[in-house]
Amino acid sequence: MEVTKDITIEELVDMVPGSVRYLSVKGIKCIACGEPIWGTLEEAAKEKGFNDQEIAMFVHELNELKDNPDDVKKTPHVDVKKL
Repeated sequence: MEVTKDITIEELVDMVPGSVRYLSVKGIKCIACGEPIWGTLEEAAKEKGFNDQEIAMFVHELNELKDNPDDVKKTPHVDVKKL
């Protein structure tokens, strides 16, 4: 199964555990903040002001992360001072 913009956050986290960190770095807090997000990746991203091109990049990068979960270069570094 591939990541698409229509994937639910719940499905995404199940399929790509590193997506929690990835989305958090992008400003889309899910689960890590203690308040889960419901809906799709696209809905969560649009709610935070991301456009269609940025969402397409998220999909691409999340698919790379899914295919290479041990590649730390695919998972952005979290600067906890900015959270």
